[in-house]
Amino acid sequence: MGNSDPEKSAADRFLADDSLREAAATGIIGYRLRRAQLNVFQRFLTVFETLQLRPAEYSVLVLIADNPGRKQTEIAAALGIKRANFVTLAHELEARGLIERRPARDDKRANALHMTADGTAFLNHARTLHEAMEQDLVTQLGGPQARDRFVDMLERLS
Repeated sequence: MGNSDPEKSAADRFLADDSLREAAATGIIGYRLRRAQLNVFQRFLTVFETLQLRPAEYSVLVLIADNPGRKQTEIAAALGIKRANFVTLAHELEARGLIERRPARDDKRANALHMTADGTAFLNHARTLHEAMEQDLVTQLGGPQARDRFVDMLERLS
């Protein structure tokens, strides 16, 4: 009976009219950011599962490696981590032998953070894995220029 079948076109219209209208919700910037974050975090957790490393821990290790001897409060503030949560996180990394806390030079009441030799080797391996994951994300975004534009846009929102 072809495309001119009145019953088929009514069924097609019904399906089209009954489709889920989601654009008003899924087109919201916050919604899209959250979905993207969940996707990237899930990728991260999958890639780093064997290292038992979470995104916040990776960020802390990178900052400590790039800024040896900085106070816990500085690292926590840079990442927007509450003090109590950061103390727990640092304790866990120290228990794993990845970092060590020493009294800060200018304030013996504060802790300065340093990588251990094992922590440096661990982070070097983690950075290799992260670079591959990051490169996949850059490719998905459309290349380095698209990445730079995207990061710039995110900066405007933060």
